[in-house]
Amino acid sequence: MTTPIQHIDGTTGARRHFRYFDYLMAAFVAILLLSNLIGASKLATVGGITFGAGILFFPLSYVLGDVLTEVYGYANARRCVWMGFGALIFMAFMSYVVVAMPPAEGWGGQAAYESVFGSTWRIVAASILAFWAGEFVNSFVLAKMKIMTGGKHLWTRTIGSTVFGQGVDSLIFYPVAFLGNWTTSQVLTVMVTNWFFKVVWEAVLTPVTYAVVGWFKAREGVDVYDTGIDFSPFAKTDAV
Repeated sequence: MTTPIQHIDGTTGARRHFRYFDYLMAAFVAILLLSNLIGASKLATVGGITFGAGILFFPLSYVLGDVLTEVYGYANARRCVWMGFGALIFMAFMSYVVVAMPPAEGWGGQAAYESVFGSTWRIVAASILAFWAGEFVNSFVLAKMKIMTGGKHLWTRTIGSTVFGQGVDSLIFYPVAFLGNWTTSQVLTVMVTNWFFKVVWEAVLTPVTYAVVGWFKAREGVDVYDTGIDFSPFAKTDAV
């Protein structure tokens, strides 16, 4: 069942009760955690190109981030980014504690456990910081571009925000995680390659983003424009 769409500003939208927002936030955090937990540890080679397997699914969190900002506004997307940030910190802490616990006698899975969950502090810190900064840049650019375009040409906002958001993500993650262990040339090559693939993946998923955004706008009955809000990641105003 659809609802007539109201064009509202971000401060009004942030204080409304939405029917589907909580489900999207849960999906956003779940995909973020699973793509880091399952996909980050494996390198795959397809067609002669080697890449981190998580690249196939991690961009879905950016698609959901676009949907959250486009439909519910920057203030609500900001809540989701902080939820994801907190979840990543807890996952890192839990992984460290569980891996560090002495294995029971006769249990032979410790080496495999350490291989999957025992990421170095550099990789963990890089992942958390890169996500936090990249997601906020992604949401900020999309929200500002929506105002500039008058809500038209959604594809320019989703792809444009990904170019900047994933750019910041990659600029933080790869140097912090690997510079010094990899050569500068290797860091730059992997950084640019993965950034490019993520942007292309976002472009490929544009029809899906259009469909999802349209569905949620029709059922929530709103189209949020982020005018008059504080875009600081640390702002407490405009939150639900």
